[in-house]
Amino acid sequence: MVGNGAPAGATPGTANVTRLTLLAPLDGWATPLDEVPDPVFAQRMMGEGLALDPTGGTLRAPCDGVVLTVHRARHAVTLRADCGVEILMHVGLETVALGGRGFTVHVAEGALVRAGDALIDFDMDLLAREAKSLLTPLIVAGGPAATVVEVRTGAPVRAGEVLLTLLVQGDAAASAATGERTQSAEQSVVLPLVHGLHARPSAVLAAAAKSYAAAVFLAAQGRRANAKSAVAAMSLGLRHGDALTVLAEGEDAAAAVAAVAAAISAGLGEAPVPLAEALPVPSLPSAAVPPHDEPPVLEAQPPFAPGETAVIRAVTAAPGLALGRAFRLQEEEVEVPASGLDADAERQALANALDRVRARLAAAVAHAEETRQTQRRDIFQAHLAILDDPDLFDEAQAAIAGGESAGSAWRGATDRSAAALRALGNPRMAERAADLIDLRRQVMLALAGREPQPVILPQGAILVAEELMPSQLSNLDAGRLAGFCTARGGPTSHVAILAASMGVPALVAGGAAVLRIPDDAPLILDADRGLLHVQPPADDLAKLERETARRKVLAEANLKAAAADCVMADGTRIEVYTNVGKVADAVKGVAKGAEGCGLLRTEFLFLDRQTAPDEDEQAAQYQAVATALAGRPLIIRTLDVGGDKPLPYLPLPREENPILGLRGVRIGLRRPEILRTQLRAILRVRPVGQCRIMVPMVATLDEVRAVRDMLDHEREALGHAPPVQLGVMVETPAAAVTADQLATEADFLSIGTNDLTQYVLAMDRGNPDLAARLDALHPAVLRLIRQTAEGAAKHGRWVGVCGALASDPAAAPLLVGLGVTELSATPPTIPDIKAALRPLDRAACVALATEALAQESAAAVRSLLARAGLAVAITEGAA
Repeated sequence: MVGNGAPAGATPGTANVTRLTLLAPLDGWATPLDEVPDPVFAQRMMGEGLALDPTGGTLRAPCDGVVLTVHRARHAVTLRADCGVEILMHVGLETVALGGRGFTVHVAEGALVRAGDALIDFDMDLLAREAKSLLTPLIVAGGPAATVVEVRTGAPVRAGEVLLTLLVQGDAAASAATGERTQSAEQSVVLPLVHGLHARPSAVLAAAAKSYAAAVFLAAQGRRANAKSAVAAMSLGLRHGDALTVLAEGEDAAAAVAAVAAAISAGLGEAPVPLAEALPVPSLPSAAVPPHDEPPVLEAQPPFAPGETAVIRAVTAAPGLALGRAFRLQEEEVEVPASGLDADAERQALANALDRVRARLAAAVAHAEETRQTQRRDIFQAHLAILDDPDLFDEAQAAIAGGESAGSAWRGATDRSAAALRALGNPRMAERAADLIDLRRQVMLALAGREPQPVILPQGAILVAEELMPSQLSNLDAGRLAGFCTARGGPTSHVAILAASMGVPALVAGGAAVLRIPDDAPLILDADRGLLHVQPPADDLAKLERETARRKVLAEANLKAAAADCVMADGTRIEVYTNVGKVADAVKGVAKGAEGCGLLRTEFLFLDRQTAPDEDEQAAQYQAVATALAGRPLIIRTLDVGGDKPLPYLPLPREENPILGLRGVRIGLRRPEILRTQLRAILRVRPVGQCRIMVPMVATLDEVRAVRDMLDHEREALGHAPPVQLGVMVETPAAAVTADQLATEADFLSIGTNDLTQYVLAMDRGNPDLAARLDALHPAVLRLIRQTAEGAAKHGRWVGVCGALASDPAAAPLLVGLGVTELSATPPTIPDIKAALRPLDRAACVALATEALAQESAAAVRSLLARAGLAVAITEGAA
């Protein structure tokens, strides 16, 4: 065996010293690390070692050991030798940007390998064309103290030849070698953060570690990171329940480890949540996880021609409707020389620039504190922590020492850290990379001696840009900004959070089409529906202005008539309810003519808090909504979390696809104490009979029966004699096609068109590349709505729609024709929906629905509605 830790003649009674021989992992030319054109390796930031310029395309194990990690981009692998030394092999430089192209991995994490076993095959031609260099560093990256005693460089080697020899010290040897001067300590902990080690807790962690002189590290899953670096800590990609070890070396190592471990266990500023019993969830090997190293390049396209109309689908970052004109935000370019003239001068320039940006951020934090804008404060505090990140600073300093200018060094350090966050495959971490790019921009401006220039917006500007940074948005005049749409970005990014706090309608991830919008183009930004209308025809805009005045008069008339029940011309009764997310929504709905509440989203009680609401609190809130409805029916949906709505006090197992995992009723049945508490609170609402209960994300009949049994048990325990209506939300194709079976147990069915559409079309509604094709008027969705209504009718059950489609007045006759008799809409649309239905009869609606079901696409259905005179007007009432 090679590298099995054979004794190396240590002094008896003092230590175990072992000799580890590493063989060449590939054919090539052995080169000193100093010649590697990357300061991270050349400056030994990752450890001692050498590099090989390969002449063969297979990377092999240099010793016996276990595979600790295989990078998601497949370009790097770490082994742990039998003696504990950790060896990193990194094929090529900046090959992470290839996203796995050109690499074939032959091993998985945890695999035992023998010296010479094939680890990775790589396409040398591809790497030569697209990578910075083929040089492959071999690094002693961790484990017990080791000294290089023999190394072969400046010569050709063949795979399997002796390359490097280390003397590895055991604990006793390490202590003897360092005497009393160096202490070390370690402690294992479990990460108790529901959202993982993201930006803010990483900043708290770094601050705790910086209080000690010792070098402090986090070790997890075969990787190690500097705990004093928030970026390095985030780059580990740790999630809730992950085990990690805090290690420290230095005179106050024990105190540092104890303090940092205690801070982690306490939650790093967030409420710690113990690991819940979790179902085993299969995970993909790291090599199979799609890489997210770099954002996709947006292909340049010509701008929209004058008068050319378009509708861009994007992802909602902050709701609302805005009419205005396009304002193109151009990023301030800062050109910097690649090489520096004097290292000391470049270091001082970088320090001065960091100080200027730091002062600006501190002022922003102070202003947010004074104005009680907690979200804004937290964002800029996280930016301050990143700015003070020692790994970023050290990497930039090393680049300066290698001859780079301050600007080039800072840009390289931030870009590499951003790429590392994107490479985790975690959308939230990828969005945090935007914060690094924001800070890169600010420091680069400061290095150029410039301040961020205030942008003078015209009144009613709708800003369009490739990406918008938090610092840019915070400096805009919110009074002049009507909204914004970006080509990139995500709905949980810091800029999205800022937009919501400012009340600015916003869309993100609109793709390359956003960059085609010319300056001053008229736009209609409908963030509620995720649509940006580009250059509506001038005639349409003029008509819209006239229509606005006309509809104002009509809206007043519709509102006056909205209080009356919705009865169609032939006497068909259609109930028009409202969706409610808080008590105030119920008041608004009643004012607009709602005949009840078709969906009370109870998540408002459970989100943004550290503990679950108890029965008394829930009962009081439900009673407040019931009272606001003044006796009108109230349909309360039980807790619908999971997927994209996690709760800090309800930890869930990690899932590769949470949208298809523990959601809705599945969580209620998994954690019955939460569901039972909610059922009891609902049963306490008075008057008895006003409330109905609706269960989300039902897929099977046994789920309905389980909730029915639970409800009956709690009803009997409370002495609640009258039965309570129990309905289900039809959001899965399974529920739609078995509606006739569900209706044997359920008292009513309500269709959630948002989730039903994404499941029917197999399109994630958060994916911007698919947004343009995700339409609830697709014939496949309409056919399942009809099948649901037909199945329910067999047992005399009524069917409603509470998804977004119910708020579209153009779709109301179509839904009635499919068999729907209840619509639960947003308050502003209720008067228009009633007005649209009253002149019609059901036979005409059935004929319309029959024709719609025969169409080939959602676009064809919309054309049909337009020809029928039912095209929705883009007004506040319709939005």
